[in-house]
Amino acid sequence: MKKTALALAMGFISLTASQATFAKAGDIVNIAEPFKATVLVDGLESPWEMLWGKDNQIWITERQGKNIATIDPKTGKRTILYTFENAFAEPPHQGVLGLAFAPEFLSGKGDNFLYTAYTYNEGDNKFARIVRLSYDPKTNKLADESIIIDKLPASNDHNSGRLRFGPDGKLYYTIGDMGYNQGTHVAKEILSQHLPTAEQVANKDYSLYPGKVLRLNVDGSIPEDNPELNGVKSHVYAYGFRNTQGLAFVGDRLFATEQGPSTDDELNLIEKGGNYGWPNVAGYKDNSAYVYANWSKAPKELQAKFDSNVIPKGVPVTQESEFTAENFKAPQKTFFTVPNGYNFSDSNCGELAFLCWPTVAPSSVVYYPKDGKIKEWQNSLLITTLKNGAIYRVKLDGDAKQVQGDFSKHFKTNNRYRNALISPDTSKIYVATDAVGYGMGTDNKPNTEMQNKGAIIVFEYTGK
Repeated sequence: MKKTALALAMGFISLTASQATFAKAGDIVNIAEPFKATVLVDGLESPWEMLWGKDNQIWITERQGKNIATIDPKTGKRTILYTFENAFAEPPHQGVLGLAFAPEFLSGKGDNFLYTAYTYNEGDNKFARIVRLSYDPKTNKLADESIIIDKLPASNDHNSGRLRFGPDGKLYYTIGDMGYNQGTHVAKEILSQHLPTAEQVANKDYSLYPGKVLRLNVDGSIPEDNPELNGVKSHVYAYGFRNTQGLAFVGDRLFATEQGPSTDDELNLIEKGGNYGWPNVAGYKDNSAYVYANWSKAPKELQAKFDSNVIPKGVPVTQESEFTAENFKAPQKTFFTVPNGYNFSDSNCGELAFLCWPTVAPSSVVYYPKDGKIKEWQNSLLITTLKNGAIYRVKLDGDAKQVQGDFSKHFKTNNRYRNALISPDTSKIYVATDAVGYGMGTDNKPNTEMQNKGAIIVFEYTGK
């Protein structure tokens, strides 16, 4: 672990929505901004979540390290507080994931509880659980791991795993679609539109929870005011998701980022009982460059030829417009919607063709407040991206109820940005990077070697 200068030239860049409507992710326009950048710490074991504690430490989960640690924002010193021996960690989606402080954490008004989620194996089966731990500030230790909810579905792909406390005192947790209907899981049906039965809920059978946003009481039980879906009340708060890795409350409104397939990453406003369309709809219900190809129902000889963007006869296909649901919720914004006939094969990316697709792989979202020091950024959502290695800033309207106007793109580096955190004085943006993976480099070419592996980069505002 060491503190170093950022070993690359910083490009401060902006991309307007009008310029990017049919642009490929990675197209940039250079602008000058008053920021400086340094690496606070590197060599972390795949940092996944970052929270600012009332002890003025940065609390993180390290997915691959299977632990919770703190980082001193002044020195970069890392202190491991707890390691989950039962967790199973493996790139790119398994290990210790989300982290949430109980509202009274370090307030002196109650128990110092925090909550986290991790994946584990049980024989040939993969599961996830949400657990509670107790923190002792005198010894600087976490202890008393207690399971809140267990046997949640997990996979080696698309676990999602973001965990947040809402202003209502409830826990919100995202579960992805497990990567079904593609790649090594091509024969498995996507369950994002499937809802649990009363019998399953009674038996604590959570097998139909993939592709959902859950809402839980702090003891893991089902809140009385959760929605009834198909006449059944469960932990499911909203559904129809692919891979929701970002959650941010702005007042009592919950915004979420969603990773799309080959197009249409999404920024969503999560509403109680809402259906967000996946896999029948990606982005808007516009029949643009996406059809739902149900490979799981195709003959095995066709499954062996799986290609996201080349769909042979024999694979069942439905158009987005064929999907009807009264509770369908369209996204607030997509990154990016492209027209039919779009060429997904780009020689610039070769065998890593997915890097040239018009998606950015959003990994987290955080709210920059109305009274923040950076006036141009006030009342905005900051979205970190994996494939693009940049922050996308989206302005909200005056009531912070919906997206307003264009987006801009900032801090492009040769990294994958996993998570962002805003300092209490709003002058610094802390960005955690992945240790491994693929992305588009600053030269707009595929990058397989991250510049700052498992790092926290600090972007400090130097303007007035």
